[in-house]
Amino acid sequence: MASRRHVIADDLRTQISTGRIKAGERLPSEAHLAARYAVSTPTLRSALAVLQGEGLVEKVHGRGNFVRHPVQRITYVGGGRTPDAQTATDAALRMTVRTTHLPARGDLPALLRVSASSPLTEFLCLSHEGKSPHSLARIYVPRDLAPADGPSESTLCEGVLVRLRELHPPLAEVQERVSARFPTPREAATLRISSAMPVLAVTRVATDTTGRVVEAARLVLPGDRADALFTHDTMSGDKRTEG
Repeated sequence: MASRRHVIADDLRTQISTGRIKAGERLPSEAHLAARYAVSTPTLRSALAVLQGEGLVEKVHGRGNFVRHPVQRITYVGGGRTPDAQTATDAALRMTVRTTHLPARGDLPALLRVSASSPLTEFLCLSHEGKSPHSLARIYVPRDLAPADGPSESTLCEGVLVRLRELHPPLAEVQERVSARFPTPREAATLRISSAMPVLAVTRVATDTTGRVVEAARLVLPGDRADALFTHDTMSGDKRTEG
């Protein structure tokens, strides 16, 4: 099975790289491909999973498998004192925001240092490159810090976050935890990536000068399109060195 899977993946990969199957084009149905390669449907799907894991093919629920357009790489710039989901995106990407009011549950009370069921506002920010999802961010703030006039749907994520920054006291600290992991089924479905595609997961927690956690953000960046950059400034006398 493994050898047949790789033979099929190699053949489809060659057709994609040579332009015989073009970006944006839908592949033949899985049943048709299985018959063409004389394999079972599970073996065919295993071969497609290899290409999905490489970012060459995406499976759109209810529509089939499509050859992906070349994915724009982005750089998450860490170490900043200003929490801004736009650091995980590029200006060329389109951002949509969905706002939801919800009680603190799961690990959110510990993350934001609030009691269980405390009122929070969640901003779900999803960036798009063309019609394809690109990266995902969930931003949580205490309800009293959320803009009262914030939109339920918006394409101006940065405008929402600028408003948030205007509402709370100056920041004293931003902690970031970065890890590599596989996506949850929900994340894989939202981003249209294979469950075998590793993601860069970033958790940011911002604390103001009073010691209050004013914002917690979780960013999910697929590994085929994201890098992380952290710059540490050191001061020695009048000299400044960046490393």
